[in-house]
Amino acid sequence: MSEPFASPASAREQEEGETFRPRFDAAGLVTAVVTDHETGRPMMVAHMNAEALDLTLETGIAHYWSRSRGCLWKKGETSGALQSVRDIHVDCDQDAVWLSVVSAKPEDTCHTGRKSCFYRRLDSDSRKLVAAHS
Repeated sequence: MSEPFASPASAREQEEGETFRPRFDAAGLVTAVVTDHETGRPMMVAHMNAEALDLTLETGIAHYWSRSRGCLWKKGETSGALQSVRDIHVDCDQDAVWLSVVSAKPEDTCHTGRKSCFYRRLDSDSRKLVAAHS
């Protein structure tokens, strides 16, 4: 692995500077929003620790930290739905990243077998979940 990430700096440097300084939370994680590179549609939200983020940068394949299993997770390692990272954006204070990816199996992003983990929408009138349009 490469060198550890730079420590967070002043707010101005963190928000306006050119140095990538991911701001990990108390659990050592940053939120990762993942979208389809071609369509821009949301696919999933996950979390990355420093090791997952570093492996993603080194390999170009998305790696995450599974909070439920407490382990590193290479997306698609068992399902074949590997995510090739095309772009990474960081939010203003660098506590979240946005990965634009191409999936080897775009029809199988979610563990439920769907293209996206966002397969339901909230009907605000009934406050019930209904099928989202693909």
